Amino acid sequence: MTVEQAGKLLEAARGSRIEALLLVAVTTGMRRGELLALHWDDVDLERGVLYVRRTMSKIAGYGYKESEPKTRTGRRKIVLPDVAVEALKEHRLRQDQIRSEADEKWCEHGIVFCNNFGGFFNPDRLLKIFNKLLRDAGLPHMRFHDLRHSAATILLMSGVHPKVVQERLGHSTIAMTLDVYSHVLPSIQQEAADKIDDLFKHS
Repeated sequence: MTVEQAGKLLEAARGSRIEALLLVAVTTGMRRGELLALHWDDVDLERGVLYVRRTMSKIAGYGYKESEPKTRTGRRKIVLPDVAVEALKEHRLRQDQIRSEADEKWCEHGIVFCNNFGGFFNPDRLLKIFNKLLRDAGLPHMRFHDLRHSAATILLMSGVHPKVVQERLGHSTIAMTLDVYSHVLPSIQQEAADKIDDLFKHS
């Protein structure tokens, strides 16, 4: 997605139960399993950072499984933009209200993006809501994982150093980041040439 398309999606998601989840996805590039496994203990809203320490998957015939990221670089610290911090603060207030309404049915697990009773949010349910929001926003169909690609592409196109993008995504090497997002490099090359022009044309 472009920045404009991401804005349309977030606008369509305003007031939705996954509004904060989508904003965090677009601004951090976290994987779906990482988002659904995020605990409040992993989030420091005062310092504006979160820590990716686990991932969640749904296994047929078994249920939900929480595990550590596959690689060492998958465990990472991500600095949050202010918009994500504010969204998470609002999300926590909404969650407090849902917890109060659920009363004794609530089972506290400390999950940030949980279901209405404090447990893991069903990934299939998430996809249904996501696909409806795409239609509401007039956007083409895409995979949830494309939000991760969009986040990385937007950062690279904005001039963020690939090393920083690699660390935010949790890629094992910068070579992997550059390989996956090689389609962005020609535009960055042109922007670099334009900046060099601006520097030297007046000298």
